[in-house]
Amino acid sequence: MPELSICICTYKRPELLRRLLQAILTQTLRDVAIEVVVVDNDVNKSAAAVLAEMATVFAGSLKALNLANSNISLARNAAIAAASGQWIVMIDDDEVPVPDWLEQLLKVQKVEHADVVFAPVLPEYSESTPAWIREGGYFDRRRMPTGTKIDHKDARSGNVLVRRSILQDIAASQKDGIGPFDPAFGTTGGEDTMLFRRLDKLGAVMVWCDEAPADEFIPADRATAKWLLQRSYRTGQLFIRTELAMLEGGKKISSALLLSARACAQFVLALLFALLLLPFKFLRSFTWLRVAASQLGKLSYFWGSASHAYGSQPAKK
Repeated sequence: MPELSICICTYKRPELLRRLLQAILTQTLRDVAIEVVVVDNDVNKSAAAVLAEMATVFAGSLKALNLANSNISLARNAAIAAASGQWIVMIDDDEVPVPDWLEQLLKVQKVEHADVVFAPVLPEYSESTPAWIREGGYFDRRRMPTGTKIDHKDARSGNVLVRRSILQDIAASQKDGIGPFDPAFGTTGGEDTMLFRRLDKLGAVMVWCDEAPADEFIPADRATAKWLLQRSYRTGQLFIRTELAMLEGGKKISSALLLSARACAQFVLALLFALLLLPFKFLRSFTWLRVAASQLGKLSYFWGSASHAYGSQPAKK
């Protein structure tokens, strides 16, 4: 039985998936049994050819599934359900880890006695990416010293090691045994935030490993002002949705009123700063414009708008 199951969900990115699988083959980790579980979440099975090609190379340690319903939560749940390892490693199909990635994740887990180990995701830009996008650092994410305790605010599912048993505990507590990821967040995003909120609440030990980064490919169509503003808007929506999702009754209402009032004030201030800085410091002006977009996204949640980042199914509040 494998000790480690690498779970990958893929959607219409066959060449990037091939690149990731090739990087897994070159991992320096030895004497630990590994399996790879890939869920193709495309109804047209766009990953089929790559998976068939790589299956021969992996010699029985690659499991391939197809899930026609384009819902990232269902895809993640299917991958975890098919996994056999004591540890689950989740990585996105557009990422490539360093050669000692798995070795470093397991090393930190043992030292820190952790249930969850997060690692960096670094932007890998296409050649056509504008200089101002690179300089602005809009795709950079916060990094911390190895061993730093992490809560749900810094948690992401793009490069993470998780104890399988705690995922099973979360799945058992979910309605109808649907798995650890909530399908209600499967087309909008935020499913990973909700999972790590629950793990945080359960007291799971979650730490950072800065020596196990993965590069994330940033295509040219994402390296634009429009895409970044849309992303900030969607992030704002998800912030409100995930903040309120685990609250009920009067506490939910009072939190909603406070969050909406704060978002109104921050929207006005951020937009003002963006306009004032525009003639002098474009990058800082754009940063404030993204803050304004995020606050607008927060407010849009209250009038029933939901942005879909994955598939085409409507989201439920």
